[in-house]
Amino acid sequence: MEISLAGKVALVTGAGPNIGSGIALALARYGATVACNDIDPDAAAAAVARIERNDGRAIAVPGDVTDPEQVTGYIGRIVDELGGIDILVNNAALLGGRGVLDESAEFFDRAVRVAALGSFLNTQQVGRHMAERGTRGSIVNVSSSNGWSGSAGVIAYAFHKGGINNFTRAAAMDLAPYGIRVNSFTPTAPTPDNPALDGRSVLDRPRPGRGIGGEAGTESWRRPARWSGDRIPMVPMGSTGTPTDIGHCVAWMCSDQARLITGQDFVVDGGARAKNFAYAPAAATELAGPVPLVGLDVTGELDREPV
Repeated sequence: MEISLAGKVALVTGAGPNIGSGIALALARYGATVACNDIDPDAAAAAVARIERNDGRAIAVPGDVTDPEQVTGYIGRIVDELGGIDILVNNAALLGGRGVLDESAEFFDRAVRVAALGSFLNTQQVGRHMAERGTRGSIVNVSSSNGWSGSAGVIAYAFHKGGINNFTRAAAMDLAPYGIRVNSFTPTAPTPDNPALDGRSVLDRPRPGRGIGGEAGTESWRRPARWSGDRIPMVPMGSTGTPTDIGHCVAWMCSDQARLITGQDFVVDGGARAKNFAYAPAAATELAGPVPLVGLDVTGELDREPV
């Protein structure tokens, strides 16, 4: 099945050097022209440069996703310069933060505004653009594993990512009559594969603890069902993947092959979210792992395997 986004125009918000840049690059490599938004003009420009050195077409549209006038401004510029918008990826968010006992009201408010108001404003304005022109487009909201399960120390992030999940379903119902699809994608701390970053994710490091479970068979082809040592890997397949893995999936979600998929969430995380808390797979060195990564950034020592 050949995935093609040729002739489509995509807007990616929060196109910074990790997930946003990976999604933007993937959409471009599958044929879309990509408008890269970030509140930091340098980050938007860097995403464009990465796409262009991989023979894609992109423009930088910096701006604050929480400012209605700025959103109107960069969407208008995209329409004027590129002819329209077929794809929107709402990725802008503030990472980090503190737990419920320590978070400041100022950070909580800003974090929620960026993800919640930013996703709303861009979805509203791009949705209106699509509906008025009869564009049967695709909108993807980027969630997080923190939106589905609790994690200590990120109360604002957990709050707004949980909200994104139901915003996706509600917006999908609002826009379905216009043939506009709205879905979400849930990353799980992917290993960066942009050469501008160091390529290390905390969730790819083993953590202390023990697992439970029955013994496996003894056939020669068997791999251990669990590791009985004093440290366990966090992810069943040994890695949560990379922004490139995310990009492949998002590109397919935005393609015509996914024409009837709306209001759904997609996860590419090596089984991390599916895993029962008590399950511990084998040692990372004994896992078969996934097939080799299908790289998208072909301009150097890029798209390296997770470490």
